[in-house]
Amino acid sequence: MTKLAPKRLELLRDMVPDARHYFALINPAGNLADAFTKGLNAAAATLGIQIDVLRASTDFEIEAAFAAISQKPRSVLVSGTDAFFFVRREKISTLALRYGVAIICDAPAYTKAGGLISYSADDVDLMLLTASYTGRILKGEKPADLPVLQPTKFVLTINIKTAKMLGIKVPQALLATADEIID
Repeated sequence: MTKLAPKRLELLRDMVPDARHYFALINPAGNLADAFTKGLNAAAATLGIQIDVLRASTDFEIEAAFAAISQKPRSVLVSGTDAFFFVRREKISTLALRYGVAIICDAPAYTKAGGLISYSADDVDLMLLTASYTGRILKGEKPADLPVLQPTKFVLTINIKTAKMLGIKVPQALLATADEIID
């Protein structure tokens, strides 16, 4: 969901208002990298934020990216939407904690693995949409005749334990709107 990149950037700014350096981590080999980067750069410009894009398509490059980020104090990171990163969510969350980087990701699994915050489409809602479409197709409707639907329900997950470890006081407004809070 590359269209959520601007919202993730805004949430990260709200979570860490004193952030001085913004980074994005993308997999240049991923098919969503260009769309994600374009959306994120547009959102950054609107918010008056300069964002540095780091590219990683190997474990070594992920580690190097976090080492580079750690050289700039009070850095935050928006993780790109990519299956390569999702499989490595525990590694990414661990590196973010080790290097003191506040990170927002595209799935609650990252926050459960120790990441700070995630914002994503609700998986259950997506499954219901899929089931509805499958049922319509099985009843004879042509897939080409069905409208394209976008998710309408989103999930904000915050890891309070990680926030404390990073010295971040979670704004009350974010706590009030969070769908899941991990202690």
